[in-house]
Amino acid sequence: MSLSAALTSGAVVTADEFTGPSPADFYQPMWDFGWIEITRPMLVLVLVTILACWIMLAGSRNASVVPSKGQFYFEQIYDFVRGGIARDMIGPNYKKYLPLIFGLFLFVLLSNLMASTPFVQNPPSARIAVPIAATAVVYIAYHYVGFKKHGFLGYFKFMVPAGLAPAMVPVIFLLEAATFFLIRPLTLALRLFGNMFAGHMLILVFVLGGEFLLFHDNWLFKLFSVGAFGMGFLMQIFEILIQALQAYVFALLAASYIGTAEADEH
Repeated sequence: MSLSAALTSGAVVTADEFTGPSPADFYQPMWDFGWIEITRPMLVLVLVTILACWIMLAGSRNASVVPSKGQFYFEQIYDFVRGGIARDMIGPNYKKYLPLIFGLFLFVLLSNLMASTPFVQNPPSARIAVPIAATAVVYIAYHYVGFKKHGFLGYFKFMVPAGLAPAMVPVIFLLEAATFFLIRPLTLALRLFGNMFAGHMLILVFVLGGEFLLFHDNWLFKLFSVGAFGMGFLMQIFEILIQALQAYVFALLAASYIGTAEADEH
C-alpha cells in the first residue's frame, strides 16, 4: 500500500521532513507534447475505458443457457443494475435506457476502484473533469427524454405540479427549473468527486504519515507508525465500500432523473 501511495503522490517523506499530499499531486504530468500534456490520470482513464469495454464484450460474447463462470459474474452485475436500479427507477420503459445506466455504473465503478488497485491507486473520478463528463452524459440524456416526451413548452410546464395555487406557480417553477438545470448536475458531479477525492487524500495521509514515523530516528515514532499503517489499511477497506456505493448512487440518480423526465406527471 505504501509503495502505491508514494507512486501517486508528490509528498516528501524523509526521517526529518514530511510534506503531506495536496491537490496539486493529482495532476501528475508524464509527457509534454507542446499542444497537449499526457498525465498519469489520463492513462488510468484509458485503462478504465478499455477494461469496461472488455468486460462487456467478454461477458456477453458466446452467451449460453448454462453460463460460464465469467458470464455468471457478468450477469449478476447486469441483473443488479437492471432490476435494482433501471427497472425500479424508470419503470416499464426501462429497457431502452438500460445500456446507458449499465455503462455509467460500470464506468464509474471501475474508475472508483482504481483508487484501491495496487500500483495504480489513482482514481480518475477524483479529478473533477471526469465526474463532470459523466454528469454531462446524464444531463443531456434526461433533458432529451423530457423534451421528447413532453415537447419544448410542455417540459417546462411539466416541472410545475398540478393543483398549485396560482400565486405559488412562479416560485415553484423557479425552484424546479433550478433543480432540473443546475442543482441536479452540480450535486451529481460534486458528490462523486468529493467522496473519491477525500477518501484518496485520507488514505495517503495515513500511509505516508506512517512511512514518516517509521523512518524517524525516535523509536517511539516507529511504534506509532504501526497505528498509522493500521488506520490506512482500515480506511482502504472502508474506501472500497464507498467506491462501490458511489457508483450505485450515481447510476441510481441517473436512472431517477431519466424516470422523472419519462413520467407522465411530475
